[in-house]
Amino acid sequence: MSDIAIEKCGHVALVEIRRPPNNFFDIALIKDIAAAFEAFDDDVDIRAIVLAAQGKAFCAGANFGDGSTLDKAGQRPSELSRQQAVQHLYLEGNRLFRTKKPIIAAVHGAAVGGGLGLAMVADFRVTCPEARFCANFTRLGFHPGFGLTATLPRLIGLQKASWLMYSGRRITGEEALELGLADYCVPQAEVRAKAMEVATEIAQSAPLAIVATRETLRRGLADAVAAATEREYEEQNWLRNTEDFREGVKAMAERRLPDFKPRCPAALLIGA
Repeated sequence: MSDIAIEKCGHVALVEIRRPPNNFFDIALIKDIAAAFEAFDDDVDIRAIVLAAQGKAFCAGANFGDGSTLDKAGQRPSELSRQQAVQHLYLEGNRLFRTKKPIIAAVHGAAVGGGLGLAMVADFRVTCPEARFCANFTRLGFHPGFGLTATLPRLIGLQKASWLMYSGRRITGEEALELGLADYCVPQAEVRAKAMEVATEIAQSAPLAIVATRETLRRGLADAVAAATEREYEEQNWLRNTEDFREGVKAMAERRLPDFKPRCPAALLIGA
């Protein structure tokens, strides 16, 4: 677990992501976080968890490589291998939603794309005015992922969630608080301390009762996320082959508005 650090403070565990400055995740990082959360399920001394991160961002999304790096066999990753990586990622990500103890996310910086999905694993989010929340998938010509189509409407309602996902708009921590996406908005330097305070207050309640209550309140959530990610995966696979997706990624790299032309590859049109 070289990319996360774990610290225990009384009945609260702190899990810190250590991939600064942007804390991009891959399968290995999600597996490490899931393993830590599952270990805390079996640790009777831990009653609540804080998920935080080093660096500039809380989590700026997923990183499966841009095709320029080689794998262990000296080969460049194929499109198929990337699709399989996403499917595997979603299976690992669902483990996070199946853990038992309350989680507070300390979102001190950007939570973008899959990073927003990771923040949505938590029961509560503490943030600051400088933070940015963004479901930017459609701005890339892509379909939302990491279960956001299930978690975001559940938290803030279908209408507000639809707006965030359709527009790809980037909102501040203050706006997130107004929408109900965040629970506290404090000065940036105080985000982690406030998250620990919230976790400590929860940890003062009866631990068995907290776990039982949480299970009732979140009943069906992990299954809903599993079903959502299956659908998200299917839609992402064909959208990944469109001109819009290539243009969206190119426009983001060039820091300009994309010029989308909704055309499908011929093979997809034939199969429709």
